[in-house]
Amino acid sequence: MNSHKQKAKRMPYTFRSAEQAFKQDKVRELGMDSQGMRFLKLRSLSRKEHLNRLIQDHHLAIPDGKPSVRLKAVFESAITDAQIDNTIRAIHASERQQRATTEPALITELYKLQMFDWGGLHQNSLEKTIVDNYVKKIRSFDVLQTRVDDDLFHSMKSYVLCSWYNHWTSIIIEDIFRDHSSVLPAVGRIKKIDFFVQGVPYDLKVTYLPEGYIKDARKTAGEKDESALLKQYCRQHNIHFDKTLPAARLIEDLWSKVADIPDEAARAVIQDLKTRRLAILEEAKQNPVSLITWLYEMQGVRRFDASNRLFLVLVDCDNFFESWKLKRAKPLLVDKIHGHLGAAQRGGHDLAFQWEGTTYQVTSDVVFVTHQRQ
Repeated sequence: MNSHKQKAKRMPYTFRSAEQAFKQDKVRELGMDSQGMRFLKLRSLSRKEHLNRLIQDHHLAIPDGKPSVRLKAVFESAITDAQIDNTIRAIHASERQQRATTEPALITELYKLQMFDWGGLHQNSLEKTIVDNYVKKIRSFDVLQTRVDDDLFHSMKSYVLCSWYNHWTSIIIEDIFRDHSSVLPAVGRIKKIDFFVQGVPYDLKVTYLPEGYIKDARKTAGEKDESALLKQYCRQHNIHFDKTLPAARLIEDLWSKVADIPDEAARAVIQDLKTRRLAILEEAKQNPVSLITWLYEMQGVRRFDASNRLFLVLVDCDNFFESWKLKRAKPLLVDKIHGHLGAAQRGGHDLAFQWEGTTYQVTSDVVFVTHQRQ
């Protein structure tokens, strides 16, 4: 399963060839070569203050000059990989200590958010949404002003709150990974790498058990779609629902309405759906490559990437639609993440996935954080 440790049969990277490979997004290939890994670690230290710290820590005779020239000189110096790791850990420890002092208060603030709703404005399309629905569509100034005050203001507020929540929970989650002894942080900004786990460079992605994955699993098993079953029940019992809602919002709306009905038939419908979801979740845990492959292959065009990814999958087993709350549940996150890292005797799963007719090779892993209160 783990062919990652079988090093690629090629000439070791030089600084220039590693730099070229990095520009071509060949992070996985670099991570499979000792000199490539050396480049990636140093690249994460390329900020002036970090590089100076490395040079000073190990008394390297590196003259002043352009950052790229100095980085090349360090790469070609006699500094050992262990010395590079030591400086990385020392820099991270210093930065981490500063964040740790304010983290408890930050988590308390995060618990104040009671509803996670983008307000119709989606990440990476904010400007487009405003231009398409307000700037280009409305000709009257008075109408525009009214729409901005009545609609856009509330949508923007929701967007900002969700963005704020995601930003700070991401920092907390990344620190949980970086605090583990098997993880080497990437202390500076380096594209597609948040940290190294057992020598594998990873880009962390926090997600939930995807509605699309559940739908596909049911379809493969010859089962009716959840939404269709809930709509059927609602129609039979004259329960109104908004057909214009986006698919993800509609399934949550239908589920909530049926779950609130004090009726044995309604409880049976919800229990059957919940039991099946938990079975799909268990199947994903037993065969994580299936879920990982789905997550890669179902990427949108704008966010496509074939880097090594470590997926953190959050699932509230009591209320699947409130799994977003687990991003701030630090004790639970530490328990599950460190438990996975401590038990893992591998560098992830090597797999191939298809995207628009091309086959890509990646190394990936998944950590499941599930919570069931009862």
